[in-house]
Amino acid sequence: MLYPRVSLYAMMLASAGIPLYVHLPQFASVNLGIGLGALGAILLVIRLFDLIQDPLIGWAIDRWPGAQLWFALAAAGGLAVGFPLLFGLTSGPLAVPKLVLVLLLLFSAYSLGMILLYGRSATLAKQSTPRELMTLAAFREAGMLSGVIFAAIVPAVLVALGAAGQGYAAFGLTLGGFALFTAAATRPMWKRPAVTGQPLSAMSLTQAGAVRLLSLAVINSLPVALTSTLFLFFVEDRLNLPAYAGPLLVLFFLCAGLSVPLWARLGQRIGAKQTLLIAMPLAIASFAGAAFLGPGSLLGFAVICAVSGATLGADMVLLPAMFSIALTRAGLNASAAFGIWSFAGKLALALAAALALPLLEQQGYQPGTKNSPQALFALSLSYAVLPCVLKTAAFAFALTLPSERATQ
Repeated sequence: MLYPRVSLYAMMLASAGIPLYVHLPQFASVNLGIGLGALGAILLVIRLFDLIQDPLIGWAIDRWPGAQLWFALAAAGGLAVGFPLLFGLTSGPLAVPKLVLVLLLLFSAYSLGMILLYGRSATLAKQSTPRELMTLAAFREAGMLSGVIFAAIVPAVLVALGAAGQGYAAFGLTLGGFALFTAAATRPMWKRPAVTGQPLSAMSLTQAGAVRLLSLAVINSLPVALTSTLFLFFVEDRLNLPAYAGPLLVLFFLCAGLSVPLWARLGQRIGAKQTLLIAMPLAIASFAGAAFLGPGSLLGFAVICAVSGATLGADMVLLPAMFSIALTRAGLNASAAFGIWSFAGKLALALAAALALPLLEQQGYQPGTKNSPQALFALSLSYAVLPCVLKTAAFAFALTLPSERATQ
């Protein structure tokens, strides 16, 4: 039951990741009356807080390895409290400070859980071998993607079951309850003896190849951060398919989840780098295809969702596994390193929101209303063209990585 528990804990954490960025812009603008530009600024400020917080969380996990159970419970507890508070907020003069405080709680709990889960890869793997670490990564990322699908569709399901409004209040309570259940069900895996390594330094990270992988992670995260942030806007206002937003989002993440075992197996056979170089051009093609879609292009966008979702599965399983393998081979403390990794990933999400949302607002784009051709062009540019350019840059960077040995 070790790896299924890893999947369950990952599923809980994933509900505070990409789905929060998918639902938050719409919730904040429609329910709280907060503009897109203001929301982008809020998210960027919180990420500046993470610049200090995430490495300190990683340091604390490595400093007190025997407290990993309590760290795990604290992360789940923060999510259990934070989600009902967030989606229970209402508009008013104090909406912005309340939103900032609740997001700080949620993202801090998310950071703690993510850094712990990834940093303890050697502890949670049955053996500290590249092959076993890749297997662990497959279970972990399958759980992550299951959580993304779960959190993406729950509001729509709750509305269908009679939840008031857009289902967000019930959504918060559901995610909070799920966090409590996960905390109880995954306790045994955090009682395993912690596997620790040597303290980190800039030199040791560089020699292990971890700095190059961190750089790639930031560049590579930007395209999916942009498309995740703007997904609902693109489907509802550019394609005029609001009724299909939920099913298309599920299709995207479902294809990502189904692809994870395939990418993991291929990575074990031909090496992680070569597998990544197969997936990246497919992602570039899918981003480029979205730029040519017009209103009502349901079938074309469904194909793009399937292909881009499958390539997301490669990103999620391969890059963290490559990073973990590099740290394990070098005998380094992984939690502090994954503290930096966690910040890098969230920085990409915040940069995407901070750059794209004010740009769209400046061009006159307003969610859920009739928009001008100029505003819709800016939306297509941000959703499709810019991610294509960024993914091409990530592919060029990946070509410079040293080749990894297959892990079979």
